[in-house]
Order: sequence, then C-alpha cells, then structure tokens
Amino acid sequence: MRSFLVIDVQKRERPSSANPEAVLEAYGYQVFLVRDKASAGQKLQDVDAAILHLPVASIQMWGVELTENKEMPLFWWCSADAALSSTEDCEVDVSIDGILTPGMKEHELNWALHFGAKRFFERKQWKSERDQLKARLEERKWIDMAKGILGEVNGIPEAEAYELLRKKAMNERKRIVDVAVSIVKAHQMLKA
Repeated sequence: MRSFLVIDVQKRERPSSANPEAVLEAYGYQVFLVRDKASAGQKLQDVDAAILHLPVASIQMWGVELTENKEMPLFWWCSADAALSSTEDCEVDVSIDGILTPGMKEHELNWALHFGAKRFFERKQWKSERDQLKARLEERKWIDMAKGILGEVNGIPEAEAYELLRKKAMNERKRIVDVAVSIVKAHQMLKA
C-alpha cells in the first residue's frame, strides 16, 4: 500500500505531528485529504486504503459509504482529539483493519499497515465464505421443502422424493435448487 485517502471532516487546529497527512507524506506515502463524501468518491480509485481521522461513532457510517464504492482496508487514526471524542463510544461495533497513531515510527507504521492489509483480506475471505454458506443454507431450505411436497403428493419417503427431484433436475439440465424452487412455488400457487 502506497497511497491513502485520509478522511478528516473536522477542521482541526493541531500540530503537524498529529496530522496524518504530514506523517504519511514524511514516510513516503501518497496522501489525498478529503473532508466530504463527494470528494472521497472522486479519489477512491486512486488509493489503496482509507485512513479515518474521525471519532469512533463516525467510523461505521464512513466505512459503509467507502466500501460500497470500493473494498479496501480501513484504518483509524487515533490522535488525542479523535480518541477523546470517542470515549463514550467505546462499545460501538466498528469494522476497521487497524489503528494508527501520530507517535508511530516509520517501521511501526509500515508493520501496522501490513498487518491491517492482511486482516482486510482475511475479513474479505470470511465474508465471502459466510455468504456462500448462507446461500447453501437457503438452497438446502428450498430442496427440503420440495422433498416434503413431493413426498406428500406422491406418498413416498424423503429419500425417494430427493431422488425424484435429482432426476428431474438432470432431465431438465437445471440445478436441483432451481427445480426445487419451481416445485415449491407451484405448490404454493395451487394451495392459494
């Protein structure tokens, strides 16, 4: 990661040592500072990650806004003023990949960014696996309902109903779940 979008919606009076743009630029990173959503949207394709210099309560909203347009690692810049304004929000559930502080030395910052990027890719993989599992469960639900309907209508056990469903899917060259959905929906229409 070499380029960052720094989001700081507050016009802070702060020394440059607490300024994420100055710290990152001093360490050789490219930085784009934005203060609103429109500007952030224009710069998203030019950056590898976002650094949020915001109170914790604002992180979730900004995280959702950013990741809807581009999936990327999100870091929180925990300066003294951002941390103080966040003490009442310690229990807020936020999805960030790392925390950066103004006092970090270059090698500490590099390692924090490295581990944060790694966490981002793990989180992305977990989400993908979770979505696949949810889809499989949903498919399983339709198949089970179709087996129940076929068993009831034909007076056959569940194993035979599944075999009937499987053969129908093969004959029609469709996925078994697609055949199951059509059976369940047809049955629901006939009962209505």
